[in-house]
Amino acid sequence: MSTIEPFRLSIPDAELDDLRDRLARVRWADELPEAEITDGVRRGPIQPGWEYGVPRSFVRALTDHWLTKFDWRAQEDRLNRYPQFTTEIDGQNVHFLHVRSPEPDAVPLLLTHGWPSSSFEYLGLVDRLTDPRAHGDDPADAFHVVVPTIPGFGLSGPTREKGWNEYRVARAWAELMARLGYDRYGVHGNDAGAIVSPVVGRVDPGRVIGVHVNQIFSFPSGDPAEFAGLTPDELAYLEFLQGFVSHAVHDKIQAAQPQTLAHALSDSPVGQLAWSGQLLGGALSPDDVLANVALYWFTNTSASSARFYYECGLTEPAAEPTTVPIGLASFAYDFRPIRRFAERDHANIVHWSEFDRGSHWSAYDAPDLLVDDVREFFHKLR
Repeated sequence: MSTIEPFRLSIPDAELDDLRDRLARVRWADELPEAEITDGVRRGPIQPGWEYGVPRSFVRALTDHWLTKFDWRAQEDRLNRYPQFTTEIDGQNVHFLHVRSPEPDAVPLLLTHGWPSSSFEYLGLVDRLTDPRAHGDDPADAFHVVVPTIPGFGLSGPTREKGWNEYRVARAWAELMARLGYDRYGVHGNDAGAIVSPVVGRVDPGRVIGVHVNQIFSFPSGDPAEFAGLTPDELAYLEFLQGFVSHAVHDKIQAAQPQTLAHALSDSPVGQLAWSGQLLGGALSPDDVLANVALYWFTNTSASSARFYYECGLTEPAAEPTTVPIGLASFAYDFRPIRRFAERDHANIVHWSEFDRGSHWSAYDAPDLLVDDVREFFHKLR
């Protein structure tokens, strides 16, 4: 089955009513007094007061906003401004936005979101990418934009089979672009999308002109010889990364026991908010945080999105480095890869940008930098 069907997001009123009822009846978790938790000193990426995890004050403020100020219908309207579709690929429903540029020579560009983000991640970029002329920019940098939702996440709905890892998603993306009639295209990804996107270049090298990512997940193997010659800045980055990885439990738990976690998240919207909202809250507005959290809640995809990490953990590392042209946009408050390790996994890094602002969610808090960097990278490859 290869038909493509139009899609429009509209959550039934009964589901909105059920959500409000659950939010109004939340039973708050116990926690220690703040004075017992912290001495007020920030250590690495861990904020004071967050040593034991997400504090109740953070969750309560967002829950109150969800109940009293957040307008889900306005978020639906934001998404429904753009043409959306669904199709079945490899037995799985796939939701995607497909926004064609008015420029005839526009290059197709596939944008893959992260977790716990969603198709909302790139809404703020679509107009500038598809119609630069209307924004006072060079029309030669226009793109036809395709924003698919990873199977198991949000509007693609839960996966129904094992094996939906980064390779299976990448093959689905290659099929999607072929189904849309594109014989050459570029790829961009962030977070989980930065895991999938280089693999798209591996599985579809004849059509992918280049891969642009916000992160390159290449780390030292542990061999002491790999640390020889690292600069002080690189050593400081590794120290920061070690602190972050030791405190951040999301990837570890979702890779280890996705189903165990999902029982709590699927029954409690506040649990879903605490689990995923903390990763978005530093860069996103309350409304943007809640748009993403609510989308996972309404689609009941906490389990299937977590399974993506379990499935990726079962894949073997690639035997050879990628050869498709790779470009990196690394933002200030994010993983900053060390180039020597990145080049071990990617043999054709042709673009490397480091910025002094922006975060892991640069599409939200540094969209101007991200759009300009995407344009600069693909300008050389058109």
